[in-house]
Amino acid sequence: MQPALNTCVVRSWKTSDVEALTRYADNRKIWLNLRDAFPHPYTKSDGRAFIRASLRRTPETFFAIAVGEEAVGGIGFVLHPDVERVSAEIGYWLAEPFWGRGIATDALTAVTKYAIDTHKLTRVYAVPFAWNAPSCRVLEKAGYVLEARLRNSAIKDGKLIDQMQYAFIAADRGTA
Repeated sequence: MQPALNTCVVRSWKTSDVEALTRYADNRKIWLNLRDAFPHPYTKSDGRAFIRASLRRTPETFFAIAVGEEAVGGIGFVLHPDVERVSAEIGYWLAEPFWGRGIATDALTAVTKYAIDTHKLTRVYAVPFAWNAPSCRVLEKAGYVLEARLRNSAIKDGKLIDQMQYAFIAADRGTA
């Protein structure tokens, strides 16, 4: 996967991305909006381990968001087994200097289409923290619909918080 979009390219991670990944991912503002599996502080060792793991995944489901040749964020989805095999959860992050440029929306739109088309999914969903209004706007701009507010469903930075559940349903968009 490497669509050239208006604002960025979504591509496979490269071992040479470790410097940019470490520089941009080591940001508390980013960490506050991601699952705890995303470390903070974010070290070169974390970056190397993540890139190695991403490149070993079969099928490949974690990608770099690049502007020019530089990786400035990440996007990926988790395929579900068993009765939920038609669904995947998607997540993404973007380096703070690149916020507000439509990059996350372009990447999310492209990867959602790729996930649905490649893996025959009917549903792709995301559960951003309720306090992350910019991510909710990205999801809405990419065609996701708010389905629910999941009250007290997560804990982040020692605080019990709500999550917002958004979904993109392929049949609703004529992509199934």
